[in-house]
Amino acid sequence: MSASGTGNSGEVPTVLVKDSGGRDLLCFLEQLIPLDGEDYALLTPVDTPVCLFRLKDGEDPELIDAIADSEPILSVADVVLQEHDLTLVRSAVTLTVSGELDEPDPDDLDDEGEDDDDSETYELLVSFLVEEQEYGLYIPLDPFFVVARMVDGAAELVEGEAFDRIQPRIEAELEERELPN
Repeated sequence: MSASGTGNSGEVPTVLVKDSGGRDLLCFLEQLIPLDGEDYALLTPVDTPVCLFRLKDGEDPELIDAIADSEPILSVADVVLQEHDLTLVRSAVTLTVSGELDEPDPDDLDDEGEDDDDSETYELLVSFLVEEQEYGLYIPLDPFFVVARMVDGAAELVEGEAFDRIQPRIEAELEERELPN
């Protein structure tokens, strides 16, 4: 097979998703799923999604899932990431990091089959101190999917109750697609 760009190895289309707060996130369009006469899109962020955790000695890291854009913690994270030539982006859905990121090496990951609940699904990118409290930005190792509704060629983020309602149906549809006929 030649690598001349034929077949479906072409560019994956990208769409810009907006959330209710007006923030946006550039994503790759992975799948289109028609439900109830509307098109839903399964997307993955172009930049690397990251999650902010509060770190405490001897305790599991605590996920901080709601954070204000102006939060001082994020300003410190900005500075720390800049030292690595990375940029923290306050995107819709999730914080993302843009820049040349070292991809996690699968050989380095602990794959001895230990079930450590959530701790194995994240890799620490950077950690830093804010007012004597340690925080870490972690990269989720599982694929990070975003669900959006396509309206007139624009992608609107599906959030809250609407997401809770639609997510199981999208998962069921994807499972059906993956089954061989």
